[in-house]
Amino acid sequence: MSSQTRLTRAYKNALRIPFDHSSKIVMFSDCHRGDNSFADDFANNRNIYFHALKQYYKEGFTYCELGDGDELWENLNFESIFSAHKNVYMIMKAFHEDNRLHLIWGNHDMVYRNEKYVQKHLSTYFDPKTGTDKPLFTDLKYHEGIVLKHTKTQQELFLTHGHQADWWNYLFWKWSRFMVRALWAPLQIMGIHDPTSPARNYKNLIKVERKIKKWIIDNDNIITVTGHTHRPRFPNPDEISFFNDGSCVHPRSITGIEIENNAISLIKWYTSTTDEGVLKIEREVLEGPRTLTDYKSRL
Repeated sequence: MSSQTRLTRAYKNALRIPFDHSSKIVMFSDCHRGDNSFADDFANNRNIYFHALKQYYKEGFTYCELGDGDELWENLNFESIFSAHKNVYMIMKAFHEDNRLHLIWGNHDMVYRNEKYVQKHLSTYFDPKTGTDKPLFTDLKYHEGIVLKHTKTQQELFLTHGHQADWWNYLFWKWSRFMVRALWAPLQIMGIHDPTSPARNYKNLIKVERKIKKWIIDNDNIITVTGHTHRPRFPNPDEISFFNDGSCVHPRSITGIEIENNAISLIKWYTSTTDEGVLKIEREVLEGPRTLTDYKSRL
């Protein structure tokens, strides 16, 4: 099966979500939430991510996570990750209870495509204070793709992780997981990173992006938002409508995509200091906002 067929299948089987001019949607991906060990890249940006999610929750945004939210290659189970970042999962739980949480699985959390696995590990959590299981993500479902469809303009946005264009990390993800657990996770502590990851291998990154662009062109230039490569992308309206929200494991910052007032923006949350030396978390618009209808179906 080719990358084009895999992307087409993800699009056809995607969860369809209606939206309109009043909708507020934020997208993050590649959080790689780990167990707070030295190999946990997310731990450095945990406070930034938590603060951002709290703000989005207060402002009525819907949260779409585009894959690799949990790092289940380096870590054996969800329970250790939950224990390390419980506050993050509690705010995600609030989104879920308000029907404002939609999750996509990527190559690092591909086990979530198994509904029984999700139900077993994510439905409840153990509370040591009471000695009982409490509800977490009740009736949660992961998807390979999501299609946002505007109720008036009928414009569509296709959201997916993007590893469909990376044959090794899609077809042989179990072998990659084994290599990460046995070899690259220990070496990462010493500063040696996995060279097969498109986030670390520029040539592989270009190949993945080229395949996704081809699919977009062959499908009427549908706006497509992915993650996987960790490289933020925000095209002009006269270019191929290929967006990438970046990742949550950049050094000292996280990037994402926002949709508000029927416009799309690439944003960054980061830490800065005041003149008095007080640390604070700020949001910056990197690109946009651009009105969605500026992106035509055909170039």
